[in-house]
Amino acid sequence: MSTDRDGDTLDAALLRVDLAADPTDLFGPLPEGDVIPPAATAAYRRLARRLHPDTAPPGRRAAAAEGFTRLTEAWRRYRETVLGGLGPNDLVLTTPERTYHVDRGRPLAEGDVATLRTVRYRDGEAWRSGVLKLPRAPRDNDLLRAEAAALRRIDERGDPRLRAFAPRLVEAMRHRDPVTRVERHGNVLDRLAGFHTLAEVRSAHPDGLDPRDAAWMWRRILVAIGNAHRAGVVHGAVVPEHVLIHPEDHGLVLVDWCYAVTFAASGTAPHVPAMVPHRRDLYPPEVAARRPARPATDVYMATRCVEYVTAGRLPRELRAFARGSALPAPERRPSDAFALLGELDEALERVFGPRRFRPFSMPAA
Repeated sequence: MSTDRDGDTLDAALLRVDLAADPTDLFGPLPEGDVIPPAATAAYRRLARRLHPDTAPPGRRAAAAEGFTRLTEAWRRYRETVLGGLGPNDLVLTTPERTYHVDRGRPLAEGDVATLRTVRYRDGEAWRSGVLKLPRAPRDNDLLRAEAAALRRIDERGDPRLRAFAPRLVEAMRHRDPVTRVERHGNVLDRLAGFHTLAEVRSAHPDGLDPRDAAWMWRRILVAIGNAHRAGVVHGAVVPEHVLIHPEDHGLVLVDWCYAVTFAASGTAPHVPAMVPHRRDLYPPEVAARRPARPATDVYMATRCVEYVTAGRLPRELRAFARGSALPAPERRPSDAFALLGELDEALERVFGPRRFRPFSMPAA
């Protein structure tokens, strides 16, 4: 019989896996909470050492590999039952409101300021998926706090019917690294599925998007910023990477509110705190000059996004419309996004006729 260095037999480990009717036969009873018991982890590691094919003696590696595969599948099922399908590299973050299980594998995205990772958390009896957004440098904590404040304000003061045009804030949180003791302020947001950035749309259509397809995107960007403006928020960074569209549903979500500022009845706000470095050409002059932001700031950038994604294919009347919406002087630029939407609809009807649904899709990856 083959033994490992702990004196336990490979055959005994294989027999245990063979006879296990349920993962709890291998790892112990399920806990009442959603944390893996240390004893269960120890049991898994002990069996994994015995069954790993790299440590099996010659002539037994195939049997060990088969047992190891069954063991890891049982461990996956055990963890799925306790944690809702999370992986072995998950980090657990606990706040006064929730416990989040963070996937520390490959990030969902790396933005200019923050890293985005998948999280899962319990909502009653159900598990939900979200996105944890933490700044890479603590000096940017204020940007994450600004995003949370902007999303709360839109949620409280915006039109409830237009809530889907901005991501839902699940919770603003603080995380202190247990080793460095550095504190980062982050946000947990609802996870979006099936969306693509306008940068991805342009990459898939390098010669420019058909203006008839860009029309619904243009309309929805104006709705997204218009709802924010009525809540007293200027997004401040309407660039292609922050405009997400859902091709099949013709949906749009404006994300990354880290650069957002709020404004009072005067219609002006503090200056936008930072710029996305590789998109400086899409910002209006007042942002680069650190002058007060205003709703017209977002109108300018939304217009430039449409020009970017259509790459010179706008018909003459719509090119003129875009020029008027992106004038250098903010006081001469349109500032009411909803009023501008009405004017855009009239221009689109003159150019393309009555509005009709056009299916849109992205090439398969």
